[in-house]
Amino acid sequence: MRTAAPYALLDAVRENLTRLYGVRTVELLLADYSLTVLQQVTDLPHTADPLPVHTSAPGRAFGSQQPFTEAGPDGSPAVVHLPVTVRGDRLGVLSLAVEGVELAPDLQEEFSEIAEMLGHHIVVAERDTDLYLQARRKDRLTLAAEMQWQLLPARACTREEYAIGAQLEPAYAIHGDNFDWSATEDRLTLTITNGMGEGIDASLLTNLAINALRNARRAGVDIADQAALADQAVYGQYRGEAHVSVLLLEFHLDTGLVEIVDAGSPQLLQLRDGNVRHVPFEAQLPLGLADDTPYRAQRIRVERGDRLIFVSDGVHAVASKAGEAYGAAALARAILATRLLPAAEVPRAVLTELADHRGDEPQDDALVVCLDWNGRHPAPADASPA
Repeated sequence: MRTAAPYALLDAVRENLTRLYGVRTVELLLADYSLTVLQQVTDLPHTADPLPVHTSAPGRAFGSQQPFTEAGPDGSPAVVHLPVTVRGDRLGVLSLAVEGVELAPDLQEEFSEIAEMLGHHIVVAERDTDLYLQARRKDRLTLAAEMQWQLLPARACTREEYAIGAQLEPAYAIHGDNFDWSATEDRLTLTITNGMGEGIDASLLTNLAINALRNARRAGVDIADQAALADQAVYGQYRGEAHVSVLLLEFHLDTGLVEIVDAGSPQLLQLRDGNVRHVPFEAQLPLGLADDTPYRAQRIRVERGDRLIFVSDGVHAVASKAGEAYGAAALARAILATRLLPAAEVPRAVLTELADHRGDEPQDDALVVCLDWNGRHPAPADASPA
């Protein structure tokens, strides 16, 4: 895989699995942008029918993040489906037709390692080829959505201290909602953004805000100054005629302390000990609304086992046909109903509940981010320093 051309990773894997292991067929399926189907990677995208995530054998491996073996009919080779995942970000499934229904544990472990390695190489290869991005599309993205998805760090991330999952809807026509995160050894910075407007205008506004926040973060300033510098960038471009709602958080991984700047409409809900509560903050002006706005960070502390759900106004402010705002009670019910799911699956499940609540086509972007806080486990008392 290291020597293969970026567009030929699957060919390299197929050739070597066939030669070294006697594998009959090798297929790579990638999750689409809406996380509802798995699509086969081929030279010509869309030539194979997509497989549903929730009712197919590859989907079982994708959902469980465990290998799943499907017995072949009439003595044909069994197919083992292996999750292709990079640091918690679920890309898809590698499916191998092999002789025999039962695989030796060491062989299954080798296949799983190959699938994981393939995922890492796909992430790198996407800098040089569109093949894998094209294969994820069951529909055409709008230009605004193309810009928004290209901004994202990933859709999930897992570390010892936390697990994150996130999803945007409508996946193929998102406008101004977005999220971003970055971690160091001791800090996790998480940003939930909602640019005003529609279409390309909203996407351009959000692009400016996220890159201004990244530029300030990479300069090493605290989150209050990050917000202030991004505010200046947005105001300098739009002179108050457009603004971006932002919830900006910095987690201290060793203590659970969280510094927060609330500058707009995204909201935070916390699931702790089986209870869901809205976590209020002192509201500050959205980025770009006024010139030279000062921002102040507030503080909370998270505990091991906490689940934090971040939602845009396209989630908590949506009303049902009966007039009930989703954020009033239905969102709390959805969070409780998904409490046993891993963080990577929660946003998709909550957005499905939202669609049922809304009852018609979305009128606004909807963003859900789930963060499970595990905390940093202290080193044993007798451990010597590295």
